[in-house]
Amino acid sequence: MLPIVGSIVVIASVLGGFVLSHGHVMALWQPYELLVIGGAAMGGFLIANPMRVVKAVFSAIIGVLKGPHYGKKHYLEILALLFELLNTARKSGMMSLESHVEDPKASAIFSKYPLVQKDHHLVEFITDCLRMIVSGNMGPNELEPLLDLELETHHHEAEAASHALTRVSDSLPGFGIVAAVLGIVITMGSIGGDIAAVGAHVAAALVGTFLGILLAYGFVGPLAVAMEGAAKADAKAFEAVKMGLIASLHGYNPNIAVEFARKTLNADMRPTFAQLEEHLKGAK
Repeated sequence: MLPIVGSIVVIASVLGGFVLSHGHVMALWQPYELLVIGGAAMGGFLIANPMRVVKAVFSAIIGVLKGPHYGKKHYLEILALLFELLNTARKSGMMSLESHVEDPKASAIFSKYPLVQKDHHLVEFITDCLRMIVSGNMGPNELEPLLDLELETHHHEAEAASHALTRVSDSLPGFGIVAAVLGIVITMGSIGGDIAAVGAHVAAALVGTFLGILLAYGFVGPLAVAMEGAAKADAKAFEAVKMGLIASLHGYNPNIAVEFARKTLNADMRPTFAQLEEHLKGAK
């Protein structure tokens, strides 16, 4: 919602100031300038990025408009799932998790938490971590660097879309200048004709520069920042799982290990201790 509201504020402020200064809105309607700027920016974007990044950009834009991927309900389920897995391992041994790890879709534990089970990437991360613990007999000092490396790779991939869009934002003022230069070329060809036509061509050229700068700093740049923030926020779910598992391997009981995981979450999305305790009682 906020990106939409912000875009409306940008448009209303720019157009409002222009109109109040006795400007004519239709003078800003230059579709061919938009074609030059938008088409060149899109072409450069396609040249610079592989298809997976192109798809990720459009997916991330939709994600920003929809809002955060993980809410408090998701985090409650993640923490409750983590608690149940660790509690099962504590009571019956780590080998008791093998069937749940190998087939999480058929797992009696995972099936209790549908929001988590729908998240393929998170389930894969949880099961891969547990698989290394169960089959590899890895200690915390061995597992933590490996998980840090995996999270670093995950973060890099998640932020590739925002970095690609940032580069598009950086290029837009330049493409605005390209559109303006082309407009000046057209203007030079009309010198000696009707003065009103010459003025219209000059205005169109200046609008090209205006549009390039406005699109870069009013829309595309802020959207790229929002995408980066969303990617970092989503990464907290993976960091919480890592923290809980490492704390468990250090010998903390499931309640304390899950508390380590809860403290990893951002304050605005972090369930309170009482909310988590109530959720765990309900799960039982």
